Amino acid sequence: MSAAQENDEPLAEYRGSRLYLELSPDYSPRTAANVQRWVRFVGASLLQVYGRWPRDAWRVSAAPASAPGSDPVPWAQVHRGDVDTIEFYTAPRAELEQLKRAYTGYHEAAHLLIPYRGWGDLWFSEGLATYYQHILQARSGVISEGRLWQLLYDGFEVGRRDTRWHGQPLAAIGSNAGSDGADMHVYWSGALYFLRADVRLRRQSGGEMSLDKALAALNACCRDERLSVPDMVQRLDQFNDVLLFEPLYHKTRATSGIAATESLFASLGIEIVEGRVALQEFGPGAALRRGISKPRSL
Repeated sequence: MSAAQENDEPLAEYRGSRLYLELSPDYSPRTAANVQRWVRFVGASLLQVYGRWPRDAWRVSAAPASAPGSDPVPWAQVHRGDVDTIEFYTAPRAELEQLKRAYTGYHEAAHLLIPYRGWGDLWFSEGLATYYQHILQARSGVISEGRLWQLLYDGFEVGRRDTRWHGQPLAAIGSNAGSDGADMHVYWSGALYFLRADVRLRRQSGGEMSLDKALAALNACCRDERLSVPDMVQRLDQFNDVLLFEPLYHKTRATSGIAATESLFASLGIEIVEGRVALQEFGPGAALRRGISKPRSL
């Protein structure tokens, strides 16, 4: 995908940043309109993290999948470059609400939140996208707060049951996982890293700090760089005046499984009853929890 040209007409603009769309001519007019509206919606959801887009220009390409299926977005990939591009293949007759409810668009967009160089510590990049995929849905009004936490809990449980790496630590798995999109232990280990970091930032700062703000500081400094994960966690600690991201990074890399999350959820005012989440309305944990799903005012 070539860099966006100056005479390209952006699909959307926000505070000087531009989102471009390359749409396949193979779509029907109805589906093309649905995909256009969906890409705008996903772009707006990404503003819910730090109030701006991660790059001055970014691009989405979309085309119909070669065969129909039940998944509205059966395949997607991020391409890093002068203009970062997200490539989507959608169901040939995808409806707008189906596209919005699929997590894939939010997952791929969330990859752009960090200046990842594209290899090494795959769990970190995929974990960030996995953590934010349902948060962006909640902040955009697609799912409820209760549904958000149910999806997170279910994901962690799926990750706990994924034993394909036979007890190997994340550091040993490296970039070998994820080629088939099915390594849930890797993805959800990373998501748990970011949930823990987010909760600690909010709790230690009395709500003044958050993962959103920490990532915004990293983006303000390094958005045009391509950093390794060790570089990113060092800078996240440096820019946010904390000692959190790097120690937690080394601890997470050494893990070979996902620990039970019931106690972490309980600290957020969430009770787990036979696998179902029950949200408490009051208490400091409940207030912190609501801050994670609360929409940003733009």
